[in-house]
Amino acid sequence: MAFRVLFEASASILFLSWLLVTLVAPRLWSHLPQQATEGQPEIIPIDGAFGSESFAFNSRGDGPYTGVSNGRIIKWVHEERRWIDFAYTSPNKEECQEPHDHEAMEHICGRPLGLGFKHDTGHLYIADAYKGLLVVGPHGGSVATKVVDQADGVRLGFTNALDIDQLTGAIYFTDSSSKYHRRNYISMILAGDRTGRLIKYDPLNEQVEVLLSSLAFANGVALTPDGSSVLVAETGGCRILRYSLKTGIADVFALLPGFPDNIRRSPRGGYWVAIFSRRSRFLDWVLAYPKVGSFVVEAFPSVDKVGRWYAKWTGRGYAVRLSEEGEVVEVVGGESMGTGWKSVSEVTERETRCGRKREFWVGSVNMPFTGMFYR
Repeated sequence: MAFRVLFEASASILFLSWLLVTLVAPRLWSHLPQQATEGQPEIIPIDGAFGSESFAFNSRGDGPYTGVSNGRIIKWVHEERRWIDFAYTSPNKEECQEPHDHEAMEHICGRPLGLGFKHDTGHLYIADAYKGLLVVGPHGGSVATKVVDQADGVRLGFTNALDIDQLTGAIYFTDSSSKYHRRNYISMILAGDRTGRLIKYDPLNEQVEVLLSSLAFANGVALTPDGSSVLVAETGGCRILRYSLKTGIADVFALLPGFPDNIRRSPRGGYWVAIFSRRSRFLDWVLAYPKVGSFVVEAFPSVDKVGRWYAKWTGRGYAVRLSEEGEVVEVVGGESMGTGWKSVSEVTERETRCGRKREFWVGSVNMPFTGMFYR
């Protein structure tokens, strides 16, 4: 009995230390390039919700479109400087628009994460953490239709990110875990869960194929420019994998100093990778011994709530641009993005119509606003 009490006390100290080291006092890595110092973002509030995880623009460049915490897909109307509702991921939209605990009801209301347009049809595909892979027509205004909710006989437990091959129509998306739901992502990391998958869906024949399995928190997805490979963020491993569609072999594309989230191609070449939060040597040690993390998860049921609270109010996210060879060539974060960014889920870069400046959209899964700046 005394040994168990001592062990639980030690585990408590370890977990609190992890929160302090990882989220409260993140440190910089000397090998990263100098951070950008210009282009402080404009903060664009989101009414009645939070968490613009990912962005999509249609073939005309309208948007961005983004999913938020009460299951809505919203569209930014630049001329009117406001968000409008575009679609919903749950038929319970009246109930879900009322004030409620969004995280407690996200399995009912839906939690749209990754988004992507098929440009020739105008259809918007949605990776909803609880509903699976969904689609809505180009005019929106309705509840999204379910496309995929299982692969190889295993239900999607945490559908996360996607990218679309505009030539073939194939959709590549991730199922972060078949064991843990989105709201339990901290438990998933601590327990060393490796049930994540990279999946392909072909709308032409409605075939679903698992390309990679046994991933540690499969997350962001991006096709290479020539369409020969797919990059996938393995958040639990703090790395980006490159899966060859020709050979079916995956290799390590980049090792990162933090937990990667979404991946987006840059019009200047390479890829923007959002870093949700930095890692630490202590956390590396915890992750090397999954039994320790599993014990913390089982012994402290509130570990996810505590972890999310710390991440929301004391974290510090940023983003890196990787070259086509996987080298870090640019960093956006710190003072260049303002101190309000406790986490970053995505950075999307676009060429502006005038062509003189680049437009950047910054999203966070747990902040009640979106950021945009020009550089």
